[in-house]
Amino acid sequence: MLTNIFLFIGKNFQDLNQLNIYGYPNDIINFDDKDQISKVIYGHDHGDQILKSKAQSSQFSPSNNLHNTTGLYLIDSPIPQIIDGLNIYTSCINGKIIIGLVFDKDDNPYDYKDIFNELLFELLNVEKSCSFEDEIEIENFLITIFIDIRRFGDEQVERRPQIEYRYQESFIKVFLFGIDDVGKSSLVRRIKTGEFNDNYFMPTKKFSIDYVQAEEKGFLAFWDMPGQRTFRKKWLIGLQDSNIVIYMIDVANQRRFEESKKEFWKIINRYDLLGIPVLILANKIDLIQHSDEITEDQSEKLKNEINTYFEFDKIQNREWKLLFTSVKTKFNIEIVTKEIFDLI
Repeated sequence: MLTNIFLFIGKNFQDLNQLNIYGYPNDIINFDDKDQISKVIYGHDHGDQILKSKAQSSQFSPSNNLHNTTGLYLIDSPIPQIIDGLNIYTSCINGKIIIGLVFDKDDNPYDYKDIFNELLFELLNVEKSCSFEDEIEIENFLITIFIDIRRFGDEQVERRPQIEYRYQESFIKVFLFGIDDVGKSSLVRRIKTGEFNDNYFMPTKKFSIDYVQAEEKGFLAFWDMPGQRTFRKKWLIGLQDSNIVIYMIDVANQRRFEESKKEFWKIINRYDLLGIPVLILANKIDLIQHSDEITEDQSEKLKNEINTYFEFDKIQNREWKLLFTSVKTKFNIEIVTKEIFDLI
């Protein structure tokens, strides 16, 4: 399974102090460890790129050193490396950029050769989605590759998690999304481990897949997407082939209702999601009630208010349900998986 992705970019590979290093979801390569960086660069093609960099440094100015006369990026065939215990698969772009995938130690990088090459060519030469001159573009570029290769590994590569083989007949992809700070990652942790960390306030900045066995009913794969505005355009990548969509809102933060409503309908109105069931979780109900239980009258009144504002009643051609939850107090969390199977 792909665990990290990184990118080196600079005027040339011989000056390590001038390299910019990016990583997702973690900085797997230590910027201060020049020896490790040198190993990655030298190991890519036994130092040939460093020699080219020295020879070409006088021929390229900073304004054009990432492009060639054809206007297309030249993408080298990826090379597998084992460096400091990391199972790395690197490709070089125009002799000036190294992009690397980091896999679990038992993975075979060659399983990902075609998808890696295809993604780089499509994103750089067809969609032209990254110029490598803007940090946001670079970050989105890395996230896109990370999500697509993780999906490819999850759905296509022969080596699957053992639990998937056991429950393959009821394998369900659950796409979980919503704006930031609504409790998505906390929900998955609560369902998977039963635990909740009251001090876990840092917003998630990475995409993740968590596998959960739902008792005797089957096997769920939760695709948890970051909710910050920068990452929302990547939701469409993760949505593909979902069996059910879960949208989460913070019911106690009315100031962001309009933003949340806009993002919800932007996704649900897509034609390719027609018929996919939707479970809407109105989370943090504990913040707007003063007792451990919410009465039926309170629930109905609040549900009507939420439905009216978000216009959920306009959802058509699919099964859907609105459920109040509190990940913190575990209110209704035990029935989330039941609702998933019921809707499907």
